[in-house]
Amino acid sequence: MTDARGRSTDLVRGGVVVAGGAVTVALPQTFPADGGPTAADRAVAAPIHSALDAHPGIYHALVIPSNGYIVLPLLVAGVAWFLYRRRWWCAATLAVVPELVVAINTLVLKPLWERPLHDYLAYPSGHTVQLVAVATAFVLLTDSRRARRITVALGAIALVLVAIGMIGLGYHLATDIAGGTAAAIAMTTALVWCAALLRAAAVRFSPARRHSRR
Repeated sequence: MTDARGRSTDLVRGGVVVAGGAVTVALPQTFPADGGPTAADRAVAAPIHSALDAHPGIYHALVIPSNGYIVLPLLVAGVAWFLYRRRWWCAATLAVVPELVVAINTLVLKPLWERPLHDYLAYPSGHTVQLVAVATAFVLLTDSRRARRITVALGAIALVLVAIGMIGLGYHLATDIAGGTAAAIAMTTALVWCAALLRAAAVRFSPARRHSRR
């Protein structure tokens, strides 16, 4: 039963990684040659600008959850929560994985697709990647169903609000945000999965485990 559950979990993880990666790769194929907005970008942006351009302060308020001074303290709080519960491996994984995802996005994915906007590369959206990576890592690592549900709900709401703000301010196009979400979920799931495999291997080959078999 345990092996079957483990295989089922691995299949779900693999599916998430493949689907997220596929979306991340597929979206740039829709970009115009100059990297400008797609028809989908324009369709999403039009009602946002129509409804809120008269109140630009709303845009600035909406993007706040994606700022580092909000996301990083949330990351630290999550690490502290795992430390309080003596889940050392989860704490270490949460501390490392989201920042590694952000680094991969910045150093590999953005230069790979090279979608210019203003004076920076916009795809995948870095703010989106950071926010989604922190939330995804916590959801994957926690064993509390309540904490998982709350994180998913609040994370989804925050992502929608941040997306409206970033699109309204011209910081990102909708496809930048969609790609950032997909990339963050795929990379975070893959890295947490790798961390779990490393932990299992460490336990399996630990001196205490080998001694107990004798």
